[in-house]
Amino acid sequence: MNSLFGLIGEKLVHSFSPVIHSTILKELGIKGYYHLFELDREHLKDAVHGLKILKAKGVNVTIPYKAEIMKFLDGISDEARRIDAVNTICFEGGKAVGFNTDYYGFGVMLDKFDMPVKGKEAVVLGTGGAAKAVLQYLLDNGIKDVAIASRDIGRGKQGFRDFRIISYDSINRLGDKDIIINCTPCGMYPEIDGCPVSAGVMSCFGAAVDLVYNPTETLFLKYARAYGIKAVNGLYMLVGQAVKAQELWNSIEIDAGAAERIYERIRNEMVRQ
Repeated sequence: MNSLFGLIGEKLVHSFSPVIHSTILKELGIKGYYHLFELDREHLKDAVHGLKILKAKGVNVTIPYKAEIMKFLDGISDEARRIDAVNTICFEGGKAVGFNTDYYGFGVMLDKFDMPVKGKEAVVLGTGGAAKAVLQYLLDNGIKDVAIASRDIGRGKQGFRDFRIISYDSINRLGDKDIIINCTPCGMYPEIDGCPVSAGVMSCFGAAVDLVYNPTETLFLKYARAYGIKAVNGLYMLVGQAVKAQELWNSIEIDAGAAERIYERIRNEMVRQ
């Protein structure tokens, strides 16, 4: 019997998740389909109920529903509750339980590209669900200092009450920092000419991470490389969180070798496109 998986979000036409999960399913020999579920906000509750009826095994959740979806679930994992955002839902026994695999994906990406955060100073761009997962990972792994940049200071303070919220204009007044992390969709296909910060801001940092993976080199990363600093896109994080989601959905453990093969296949596929 083929299992049903998918992705819940608002605008999904350019999502690469079906390719990634299809590759994972093929690698693991699991029979299943991965569908895109584009939904308006008012249909979230009905969507969760409908997926239960369809006996889906699991879905991912993306922009802009990672926090809002939580109120329609039957349970929330410890890490998702601490982060206050869900990007993966498991269906079992008529229940929908939320997890956060972005946290795991971000961590394996930093390990892959040798970007330790212990004792470092960081600036996180954005205040959405992805930023929450990134921030929690930084805190759990010894970040020395972190500032969060928001377009709306008041709104940012509501979601991150215990943290320093700054404007984008003030980033270059912070002085030299170790790492800047873009957790916004700015620069994502098809709006590839966008960048959340100016080129000059990159001169203050030693490394840059863009969670955007399409295109593989955003304007944000081009600016970073122009200053000769280490720059990494979000593809490995995307694959890492997808691998973790499949582990949860299928109650299995995927070895590191299989995860690397999946990543290489996805990267090659993106290069061809």
